[in-house]
Amino acid sequence: MEYQVNKKVSILSILIIAILSTSFSTAVLAASDEPLTVYSTRKENLIKPLFDAFTNKTGIEVRYLTGKGGALIERIKLEGKRTKADMFMTVDAGNLWYAASQNLFQPVESEVLVNNIPSHLRDPEGLWTGLSVRARTIIYSTDRVNPEELSTYQDLANSKWKGRLCLRTSKKVYSKSLVASLIHHDGVENTSEVVKGWVRNLAATPHAEDNYVMSAILAGQCDVGIVNSYYFGRLQTREPNVALKLFWANQDSTGTHVNISGAGVTRYSKNPENSLKLLEFLSSIEAQKIYVGLNKEYPASQKIKADNLITLWGDFNQDKMNLSVAGKKQAESVALMQREGYK
Repeated sequence: MEYQVNKKVSILSILIIAILSTSFSTAVLAASDEPLTVYSTRKENLIKPLFDAFTNKTGIEVRYLTGKGGALIERIKLEGKRTKADMFMTVDAGNLWYAASQNLFQPVESEVLVNNIPSHLRDPEGLWTGLSVRARTIIYSTDRVNPEELSTYQDLANSKWKGRLCLRTSKKVYSKSLVASLIHHDGVENTSEVVKGWVRNLAATPHAEDNYVMSAILAGQCDVGIVNSYYFGRLQTREPNVALKLFWANQDSTGTHVNISGAGVTRYSKNPENSLKLLEFLSSIEAQKIYVGLNKEYPASQKIKADNLITLWGDFNQDKMNLSVAGKKQAESVALMQREGYK
C-alpha cells in the first residue's frame, strides 16, 4: 500500500513538473514574441520599412507611435514604469542627449553596435546610438559664388558675405548643435565673434526651415547658407539641375559638422532583450541601406556606401567630436546666440 501511495505521489509530481515546465516555456515564448513598441519623432514613411524588414527577419512585430520630440519625451516621463515604449527614436544628438538627461534610456552593451557604428556617433555610456548621418554644411549658388571663396563656418562671418548669408533660425536644434560644436572647438569668445559676424552678414531674418534657406538662395535673396545635406538631396532628386551645390566646410581643420538620427532602449522597456535586437538590426548593413535610400542620409555604419546621388557630392571629413557634447553645450549655445542677436 505504501508503495502505491508513493507511486501515485511520484506520478503526480511528474505531472505537476511537466505542466509547470510547459507553462514556463509558453511564458518565455510569449514574452519573446510580444510586440515591441517604438515612440518616434521620425515620420511613418521613414520608419515603417525598417520595422517591416526587422519583423520579416525575426518574426518580432514592431508597433510605433509618432509625434513631436518634446511631447513624446514628456509622455514617456509621465508614463514612468507603465510606459509601453520599448525604444525612443528621434533626430539630432541634442534631443537624444536631453532624453538621456531625463533618465529615459537604459545603458546597453553590444559588440554589434560597437563594430557597426563609430564611437563619435554613440553615447559614451551606451544610452543611445546614431543610426543615420546628416552633414550640416555650406550651400551656395552656383551662379553667383565661386567655391574657391568658401572655406569654413567661421569664414561666413567675414565681411565679404555682408548681405549674402541666409541661415535657419537659432531656435531649431540643428542650429544649436552646430554652434555647440563651434564652442567645443574654438571656445565661447571666438564663437561669439563668429555668430556676431553671421548676424551682421544676414540678408534676411533667419528662416524656419532649411528648405526656405535654399529657396531664398535660388530667388537671389542671398548667395550662401547652411543646411542639412539631406534637404539638398531631396531637392536635387526633384530638380537634378538646380543651381545649388554643397561645400564641405572646415576640411582643413575640424571637419564638417555632422548630426544624426538615433535611438535608445527605454529605461522601463518590458522587453529589453528584443529591443536591443531591434537596435542592432537598425545598425546592420541591411537596415543601413534602407536608411540611405529613404531620405538621402548618410549611413552611420562605415561598412556600406552612401546613396548613388549623394556619392556625387564627393567625400568629406567628418567632425569627430562625440555628439553627446552637442547636448551638454546646448544651453551655452542658446545663451550665446541670444546675446549676439541671432534669432
